[in-house]
Amino acid sequence: MTCFLCLQCGVQFAATETPPEHCPICEDERQYVRWDGQAWIRPQELAEGHRLVMKDDAGVLAFGIEPRFAIGQRALLAQTPHGNVLWDCISMVADEAVAEINRRGGLTAIAISHCHYYSVLACWSKAFGGVPIYLHADDRRWIMRPHKAIVSWEGGTLARNSSLKLIRCGGHFAGGQVLHWKRDGGNALLSGDILQVTPTRRHVSFMYSYPNQIPLNATAVCRIAAALESFQFNHVYGAWWSQNVIGDAKAALGTSVARYLAAIG
Repeated sequence: MTCFLCLQCGVQFAATETPPEHCPICEDERQYVRWDGQAWIRPQELAEGHRLVMKDDAGVLAFGIEPRFAIGQRALLAQTPHGNVLWDCISMVADEAVAEINRRGGLTAIAISHCHYYSVLACWSKAFGGVPIYLHADDRRWIMRPHKAIVSWEGGTLARNSSLKLIRCGGHFAGGQVLHWKRDGGNALLSGDILQVTPTRRHVSFMYSYPNQIPLNATAVCRIAAALESFQFNHVYGAWWSQNVIGDAKAALGTSVARYLAAIG
């Protein structure tokens, strides 16, 4: 029995003797199946040709995979005096990453913006003693490897401690969530691509599907803006290396929403 990984999106599936026939995440209109057809990889095969890397990304410890695998996102460690949370996930766990996180106080939880980054969430939880994994209930259908550590929370916000709060924004996915982080050096929003940091690194944007270039409708964008209106933040950390808005991020969000709505008419 193997928990196979989809080669296109990097999400791990429940254990089976043979690879699944389909990946519902890739068959959804927001993603796509490989041009060569659906394919799978075992975790040990991934480890043979790739490695986990750790580095500082604008003051936050981040984790990625080299060479690039699947969608290519990186994970972030939100460190607080009240406990640490791993934000988003990647498709590998490595001893050195676990050791470094434990050196910094370990984990109290994992939270993931949306299903494209669920990856090997169960493996990350197990590496830290089975810490809870917070996913919004509106995205429950996209869980490909059910696990007892998963907490499907409901509603608009969920505080993990006095420094960290999950905010359900919707948009890209119905249960799309971001993490608000109160911290020294300026509050931050960890956004995945619910808010997509643009290459200017002074704006964000919004899409229903990024690879298939389907824009998000005005109602959904306004709902995201409303969900974040009461929160103050100086920085936004996006889904990929160095794609962060550092400084004046709340104002950048307002400007970005206005120009997006103007562009789609």
